Amino acid sequence: MKKNESKQRKLTKKMKIKLAGVFGCSLLALVGLLVGITWINAKSGNKYTQQVLTQSQQQYTDTRVPFRRGSITDRNGTMLANSVKVYNLILDCVEINNNEKYKDPTKVALEEYFDIEQDVVDGLLTNEETKGSRYQILKKEVTMDERRAFEESLEVPESKEERETLGEEEITRRQRVKGIYFEDTYKRIYPLGSLACDVIGFTDAGDTATWGLEGYYNSTLNGTNGRTFGYLSDDSSLEQNIIDPVNGKNLTTTLDATIQEIVEKYISAFDRALSAGPNNKKNVKKRGAENIAVIIQNPNNGEILAMASSGTYDLNNPRDLSGSYTEYEIENMDNEETKEALFDMWKNYCVSQNFEPGSTFKPVVVASALESGAITEENRFICDGGEEVGVDYVRCAVYPDSHGSQSLGEVIQNSCNDGMMAIGRKMGTNLFLEYQRKFNFGTRTGIDLPSEETGLLFSEDNMYEMELSTSAFGQGFNCTMIQEISAISAAINGGTYYQPHLVKEITDEDGKTVKNVNPNVLKQPISEEVSAKIREYMGLSVTNGTSRAAKVQGYSMGGKTGTAEKLNEKEKGNYLVSFIGFAPLDKPEMVIYTVVDTPNVEKQASSSYAQYLAQAIMSEVLPYMNIYQDEPTTEETVLWQGFYGVPKMTDIVEDGVSNPYGTILDQGYGDGDPIEEEDLNDQNTDGITNEDAGIEEEDPEYEDTYDLDELEDDIRR
Repeated sequence: MKKNESKQRKLTKKMKIKLAGVFGCSLLALVGLLVGITWINAKSGNKYTQQVLTQSQQQYTDTRVPFRRGSITDRNGTMLANSVKVYNLILDCVEINNNEKYKDPTKVALEEYFDIEQDVVDGLLTNEETKGSRYQILKKEVTMDERRAFEESLEVPESKEERETLGEEEITRRQRVKGIYFEDTYKRIYPLGSLACDVIGFTDAGDTATWGLEGYYNSTLNGTNGRTFGYLSDDSSLEQNIIDPVNGKNLTTTLDATIQEIVEKYISAFDRALSAGPNNKKNVKKRGAENIAVIIQNPNNGEILAMASSGTYDLNNPRDLSGSYTEYEIENMDNEETKEALFDMWKNYCVSQNFEPGSTFKPVVVASALESGAITEENRFICDGGEEVGVDYVRCAVYPDSHGSQSLGEVIQNSCNDGMMAIGRKMGTNLFLEYQRKFNFGTRTGIDLPSEETGLLFSEDNMYEMELSTSAFGQGFNCTMIQEISAISAAINGGTYYQPHLVKEITDEDGKTVKNVNPNVLKQPISEEVSAKIREYMGLSVTNGTSRAAKVQGYSMGGKTGTAEKLNEKEKGNYLVSFIGFAPLDKPEMVIYTVVDTPNVEKQASSSYAQYLAQAIMSEVLPYMNIYQDEPTTEETVLWQGFYGVPKMTDIVEDGVSNPYGTILDQGYGDGDPIEEEDLNDQNTDGITNEDAGIEEEDPEYEDTYDLDELEDDIRR
């Protein structure tokens, strides 16, 4: 055993020679490598050093320079949306971890000036995933004042006297605050809060937007980011290359912030005045109606001067549901319900909600029938209380009374369904549908807002005698508010259909005009002569007919009321009431459309609610627009009692009422139905048919259902 071990340990001469050779070769290789490195370093060392340093430098100085998103203003330059410079607070973990003495002073400074807890900073400095990072965002939207205060706290004075006053300890502390820098960025702000929220919309992170003008013009408002590159030149000096950002374009809208404020002020007051009504439910936000919406348009070019609804929200905090829902409702929403609630709040009712227009559509039908030659001005129409349509009997709203023999103007004045059905029959299905399309119903108007609905019309295949009859007085088909007001504008402006729009000019960051948005004529559905007749007939509705409650004293006006039962709902007896009007009568300068969807009152079928809203708004907007009174009058316009305590523009100017945007003083709350019975302008004058109201012809309770005894005088008048 030992003999064998001895043989294994013994090296032969041959083995020794091999080992010596291997050692010699290794030594020669090492010497050669050393010589090579020395030679490379001597000849090209500076070149490779610069490459490494350049790559390292680029890692730290290749930064984004953000663009500034364009602003949105009203037609007079009032700022509606703007981007202000703010900063991201950045932590460089590597720099701080390079010296233990930097940690405590830096953490204390961050806590003192930015309320960032020291444990948070500690976590970033020690975590394996972040301690080697040079870019950790500690806080976003740091203001200029916050940055300035922080930087001033770290300044070390140059003068000896000031340095002595601070003391060496304080100077050392300031010098040891390291690894903190600020990255430029922008914050989107909306100076007027919720004003015109339906129209403006808002941005999400990354300057993206979906709603309103912010969404529709997202690519126009956005620009292109710039870059800053740091590198070493051939002589090893630090160079910097800056590619400037291209800022976004600015939008000048057709909106007038003052008119918008007037509209929203009265919507809010109206909503509050009816919020004590009978339709409130436990733990549900009290509302004056499901929705209250208004559009004001210039009929002569399609410009929208104001657009609003009652579901407002703060554009600076668009996910706050507290304005539309109770705390109980919000707490009991799951994620999907919260999402639906937000979408419902953000939706623009004026362009994204379909409904049956009711009698506000009647002037369009009359204009179409006159233009097509289906009827003439001399035609008279007999109302005997209703018409037989197939096997059904469709009653006029005043049944069992009747309007008797009427001129074409009186059909509009009295909102007579019987007369409108006769006009529809004279036109026939094909002609009726042709003019619906000429007035752009069933098609998007092309307004510069997202999510516009098209409405829903009958086709030749499914429009039978009954459908034609009901469509003639505005029932059975759907449209949007923007479709209706644009069609009426064409009917009264001389016959020109302008595409509605909200932006009138696009400018660059220097204020130079990039694009002027000129009025876009889409169609000429009727002649000037027919348009003049429609103005006359709608004027009769204000002076003698169903639109009397909208009258603003001293101004010639035209208008038309509408009431439509929401038959597609589970809860019967709900109505959408509306009014569309214009002034002055002969040369209209503004058109207003007000809709009150399901008013929170006992008897909803009264267009007076929509008229009161329009009257109040017009009483301030007309003088503001320098539209002068053109009728002699000694009377003053007396607004609906629900508007008690709402300051007018004159109060703001003369009495110094503060905060004109949405201020409501001493708002009076009604009992939910503040209109006297004898003043009700209900379904009997607005054109709701009994068939649409769900009343059977032989129903013995018919008269009680409609309170005809109490309304008899008003009906006959």
